[in-house]
Amino acid sequence: MATLTNQLEAVNSMLAHIGESPVSTISDAVALPVSASTALATLNEVSKEVQSETWHFNSIPKLTLSPANDGRISVPANSLLIDAIDKNIDITMRGNFLWDRKNNTNIFSKAIDVKATIYLEWDELYEQARRYITLRASRIFQGRLVGSKELESLIARDEYQARARLEDADSSHSDRTMFDNYDVARRIGINRNYSIT
Repeated sequence: MATLTNQLEAVNSMLAHIGESPVSTISDAVALPVSASTALATLNEVSKEVQSETWHFNSIPKLTLSPANDGRISVPANSLLIDAIDKNIDITMRGNFLWDRKNNTNIFSKAIDVKATIYLEWDELYEQARRYITLRASRIFQGRLVGSKELESLIARDEYQARARLEDADSSHSDRTMFDNYDVARRIGINRNYSIT
């Protein structure tokens, strides 16, 4: 039975790319060899970077955020990106709270519907994302510790293939069409209600 790549396997794959011995655990980061500790840190760094791109698997199309008693709206701790669904509302994240850019304040009088990109822990990712993140992290990790151009090009080839598989998987799960892109829909004369203008 096939199983998903766990974080230990990802770290050991990264170590194998530079000829280092595998580790048996990553639960105690302090006790890890420097190379394994660096691999784990790079893996987590790349996971955040990749997830910041906003994929179907880590996006929430509609989330209602309400102000607290002080008028501030806090965002979920794992938020990478928040944007108002209503284009007349101009918000951004500042720290753990929303900021109203139009009115230059962090005080809100009503709830706001937003679309969100969230950071998922390793065990919440599907396999195509794990594979791509592992290979991208391997290339960066190798570059930092070894700096071999030959190794970099070998890993990069696998990384590009893994990226293509991730994009295919994400597209098939999202059921997107070209009409989901506002610029495309506008160019061919379709408005928000998908009626011919």
